[in-house]
Amino acid sequence: MSLRADKQGKHRVAYEKNKKRILKTQNICGICGKPVNKKLKSPDPMSPVIDHMIPVSKGGHPSAIENLQLAHWTCNRQKSDKMFNNQQNNQQEKKVIGNRNLPQSINWGLYSSTKK
Repeated sequence: MSLRADKQGKHRVAYEKNKKRILKTQNICGICGKPVNKKLKSPDPMSPVIDHMIPVSKGGHPSAIENLQLAHWTCNRQKSDKMFNNQQNNQQEKKVIGNRNLPQSINWGLYSSTKK
């Protein structure tokens, strides 16, 4: 099993720098939209983590600040490798594809699975 690109090599330093920047500047979970208590520590399910908006496994950049957001551990875990499609227009929205029971804190119908 190999390490992900954000955990090794050239992306590790950039990821850690951007992680610190996000922890200083963001306060809201990018997934559920609720405040994140940064005083909580792992293994608390509401502890803060950094989420890759476009998962690394789906081709998302491992360390770009534009691909990172603050999230609760539990929200990030349940989002898994899905991609968030936050459309605020009248286009038909995609439904969740998968068999996970997701929390009801937001409209999870905005999530979609993409295949490469």
